[in-house]
Amino acid sequence: MVLITGIIYTARDAAHKRMLENYEKGIALPFDLKDQSIYFAGPSPAKPGEVIGSAGPTTSSRMDSYSPKTIELGVTVMIGKGARDKGVIEAMKNYGAVYIGAVGGAGALISECIKKCEIVDYSDLGSEAVYKLEVENFPGIVIIDSRGNNLYETEPLKYKTYDI
Repeated sequence: MVLITGIIYTARDAAHKRMLENYEKGIALPFDLKDQSIYFAGPSPAKPGEVIGSAGPTTSSRMDSYSPKTIELGVTVMIGKGARDKGVIEAMKNYGAVYIGAVGGAGALISECIKKCEIVDYSDLGSEAVYKLEVENFPGIVIIDSRGNNLYETEPLKYKTYDI
């Protein structure tokens, strides 16, 4: 278990697609990806008096076609849920990134760790806009480390059942 305190950015598939299309056209990214953390989430609007609405993770495989490039451009931490493909894992090993699993279905609880929230860019995407979040004790589990060690591969083996 890890507890993250600091700045993380949100970006789902629509934001990733736009970022990389714009990058290829020479258009500046909404934030410098170097040494950044991206949370694969699309927060819901805040209720009165709250910083943010529910902020649970989305399925990370939606970003698999974009993640090798964002990792190459400097992303060191990705936060989401679900398995990642081999291309993402290879990029993580090559550039020293990690993948942290956030608990799906716990968006309301996760939102309590978010102390500040602001839209950075792509507001036309609604909840899929890029947000800058200031978080405190944001919980997660390192699912895939920078060496490619993958809990989705190693842990099920420990619980395999055998017919006798």
